[in-house]
Amino acid sequence: MKSILEVARALHAGDLTSRSLLEQALARAEDQDGEGARVFIRLYREASRAQAETYDNLRSVGIAPSPLAGIPISVKDLFDVAGERTLAGSVVLKDAPPAEQDAAVVRRLRAAGAVIIGRTNMTEFAYSGVGLNPHYGTPRNPYDRATRRIPGGSSSGAAVSVTDGMAVAGIGTDTGGSVRIPAALCGITGFKPTARRIPLDGAFPLSTHLDSIGPLAPSVSCCAILDAVMAGEDPVVPPLLSLKGLRLAVPQCYVLDPMDQTVATTFSSALTRLSEAGAQVLEIPFTELEELPAINAKGGLLAAESYAIHRHLIAKAEDKYDPRVLTRIRRGADMDAAEYIQLLKSRKELIRRAATVTEPVDALLMPTVPQIAPPIAALEADDGKYFHMNALMLRNPAVANFFDWCALSVPCHAPGEPPVGLMLMGEHGADRRLLSIGLAVESILKWGV
Repeated sequence: MKSILEVARALHAGDLTSRSLLEQALARAEDQDGEGARVFIRLYREASRAQAETYDNLRSVGIAPSPLAGIPISVKDLFDVAGERTLAGSVVLKDAPPAEQDAAVVRRLRAAGAVIIGRTNMTEFAYSGVGLNPHYGTPRNPYDRATRRIPGGSSSGAAVSVTDGMAVAGIGTDTGGSVRIPAALCGITGFKPTARRIPLDGAFPLSTHLDSIGPLAPSVSCCAILDAVMAGEDPVVPPLLSLKGLRLAVPQCYVLDPMDQTVATTFSSALTRLSEAGAQVLEIPFTELEELPAINAKGGLLAAESYAIHRHLIAKAEDKYDPRVLTRIRRGADMDAAEYIQLLKSRKELIRRAATVTEPVDALLMPTVPQIAPPIAALEADDGKYFHMNALMLRNPAVANFFDWCALSVPCHAPGEPPVGLMLMGEHGADRRLLSIGLAVESILKWGV
């Protein structure tokens, strides 16, 4: 995997053309022995070829609107593309009217010169951190393909499109970890911004309070460029901060137990390396996190808001839903208006209290997910194992969504070892500062990238 900046430099130097880069990506996507058939719900072969040639011609006369110009980017299947039905990884929406215009993020990516290569597979309606899809298949995790391990969800296809060279980067959504979970399990970088930083117009919703849009890519600099473009800012990488003196806090409850031995060992090693590089790695209690299970006991905002979105679709096409996704959505039917209002109040109050804990530190640190990717077959065969693993995958990432913080997952494993993500969480609105910290952390852990 090459970063966006590396590819952009090769294009500028004439060592690479957009058309040749695209053809390599398409060849990998269409390889019958590869994952492309499970990664993409739709490929834009001819349109992307025309776009690539356009940027080759523009670059030949010195024109490139951004570092993304002529670079293939995949988009998750819940973003509107003008003239097409947005399926959101389902078969429920096959009769829905075509989108009248591109989603806001798709328009901004196109304006920056990105070549949209295709729409990537995902958990149906983005409602799972595991990544299984019974309608379109489940992409295999790039680590240990023979075992068929989960890619993580819900942005499953987005992650594998990047690891397998079918796109330089992918765009996903993150409501409870759906960018960071597959990034961590597949060994790449994923960024969840503060929820309202990037417009959600034209993205099929899951939760009105928790949804966010973010990139999955080879590096933090890639995520910074894509985040800026989608937020309507200049596509620049923020300055790398020095780690010396940065206060990085590790909560000692909730996010650390249970962990499997591989994650525990790799995470501990990463903390040691950051400390040796000059960061102040602190242990803090943060007992407020232990209140989250009780607050979300009936499914939380996610269940209530997803049910409000889906109840009419369920009434018409219940039998077309993934039964496991349907089970989770239906939890919202048991929450009345008073409970929903109380949930919003409880969230606001816990956010206020948590701020007193996080204000003195520069970022929180924790494992992105507490276990390496398990085999697909075991979860397909057993509902109990599936729901247990789904809850485990979502536990840590969903903290940032609940508090509406920004969060970044960077790889911290050694080459050849199972992928493990180190997650940094920053305050609401501190997105670019967190990316600067992430650049510094990545520079210490980069042998695992």
